[in-house]
Amino acid sequence: EVQLVESGGGLVQAGGSLRLSCAASGFIVDDYVIGWLRQAPGKEREGVSCISRSDVSTKYADSVKGRFTVSKDNAKNTVYLQMNSLKFEDTAVYYCAAKRRTYASRSCHYGMDYWGKGTLVTVSS
Repeated sequence: EVQLVESGGGLVQAGGSLRLSCAASGFIVDDYVIGWLRQAPGKEREGVSCISRSDVSTKYADSVKGRFTVSKDNAKNTVYLQMNSLKFEDTAVYYCAAKRRTYASRSCHYGMDYWGKGTLVTVSS
């Protein structure tokens, strides 16, 4: 069965770093668009980053560009989100998600088919 499991969240001070992991099973991550999304308390879910099939491209929300990096280890079938220079406003539950399809005129986070349960990142000010 398809499964995505996030890990690596925790409490970190502003300016610090965390690396989130998204371990996939039941499918090959290199054949899917993998997205990272987050939801802060009381706020709408927002896209953070995407990595395309076969690592053709990566995308980042403006709010994290230059601070976060998405990468993939195909041998481990795992996608990572390296989060540097963390800010208080980065506090959220972070989810990874996957899809096969792309959609015209939509963000890379639109139409995800499979979701993990999330990992909490708390950034103290």
